[in-house]
Amino acid sequence: MKHINLIAAASIALLASSPAVLAEECNAAGTVETGGSASAGGTSASSVGTAGNCRTDGGTTSSIGSGGSAATTDGNAQSKTHINDNGDKLKAQTKAQAVDKGTFSKSRTKTSTDGSTLESTTRTMSHVPGEKPVKNTTNRKIILPEE
Repeated sequence: MKHINLIAAASIALLASSPAVLAEECNAAGTVETGGSASAGGTSASSVGTAGNCRTDGGTTSSIGSGGSAATTDGNAQSKTHINDNGDKLKAQTKAQAVDKGTFSKSRTKTSTDGSTLESTTRTMSHVPGEKPVKNTTNRKIILPEE
């Protein structure tokens, strides 16, 4: 028992003696986001995506997130999100769809960042048989200034 207390005390002393790391200010920073929803009959679908970058003297930090949901009163609904991390490139895609017989609603958001460009696009569509489909697209793009 005394042996464990000695190890715990040594660990605390080691952590207490570690130098403090200070946060760096961003030389260039940006965020981008889009989202949307569609509904028709007893169906609805929504999706959203966001990405952010902070460029410092020590490098670039990026973040990304995406999600969605779908619902129907009497049919099938599904939502899928995929995030891909490829070094300094991040990509996310969310698809949400609800179908009830011929009536449907769907929403898709694609978001990406490569360290200097942030982009997000959301497309939505809803349709009731015999009527014209309702479509919408929202696109946002930011290019961070060079140092």
